[in-house]
Amino acid sequence: MQPGVSTKEIDDAIKKFIVGAGAKPSFLGYGGFPASACISINNEVIHGIPSKDRKLCGGDIVSVDVGAFYNGFHGDNAYTYAVGDISEEAAQLLRVTEACLYKGIEAAKPGNRIGDIGHAVQTHAEQFGYGVVRKFVGHGVGKNLHEDPEVPNFGTPGRGVRLAPGMTLAIEPMINLAGADVKVLSDGWTTITTSGSLSAHFEHSIVITKDGAQILTQV
Repeated sequence: MQPGVSTKEIDDAIKKFIVGAGAKPSFLGYGGFPASACISINNEVIHGIPSKDRKLCGGDIVSVDVGAFYNGFHGDNAYTYAVGDISEEAAQLLRVTEACLYKGIEAAKPGNRIGDIGHAVQTHAEQFGYGVVRKFVGHGVGKNLHEDPEVPNFGTPGRGVRLAPGMTLAIEPMINLAGADVKVLSDGWTTITTSGSLSAHFEHSIVITKDGAQILTQV
C-alpha cells in the first residue's frame, strides 16, 4: 500500500495469497466481477475494479474488500488504509468508521435484533456528522457469499430479525464524510459518493455465540 503501486498489483498479491492458502477468491467472477478484490480509492465507496493504470498516491485512502472460499464456506472482510500521510479529516473518518464496525459487532449478541446492529453503527457515525450509506448493506455469509438476513448500517433498536447463536453475518459500515447518497458508475460496479466526499469501509465476518460475537476474519 505505497504511492506508485497500481491497484492491479494489489489485487494480484491478494489472489496469490488466497490461492496459496488453498482457498479461492470469492469475488472473482461473482456476478461478472473481474478481480479478486474490490479496491476503492477516496470518494469510491465500494466495488472499485483493480487496474494496472490506477496507481496510489500519497494522501489517498484505499478500501480493500476481500472474500475467500475455503472448505465450503466464504469469509468477507474489508479495511480502509491510509497511503502515506493523510489529512486529519481523512484520518478521523477512518477511526470513526472502524469504531462503527466494532459498535455493530458489540450489538450482535443473542436476543438482540438486526436493528440493534444498524442503530449502533448509525448512532456513532452520525454524531460526527457523517453520512451512513443506505443503498448497500451487510449480509449473512456462509455457504454462499451473500445470504439472508440483510444487515443495514442504520436501524431501530428491537426491530428486525432476532439474533441467535450459530448465525454468521458480515457487518460492514460504509460511511461518507458528507451525505449518504451514492451512485454506480457506467462500469456497473464502482460506487462513488454523490457529494464527491471521502468514504471509508470496514468489515468483518462474525459468528454469534451464546456469549456474543466472535470475529472470524481476524488473525
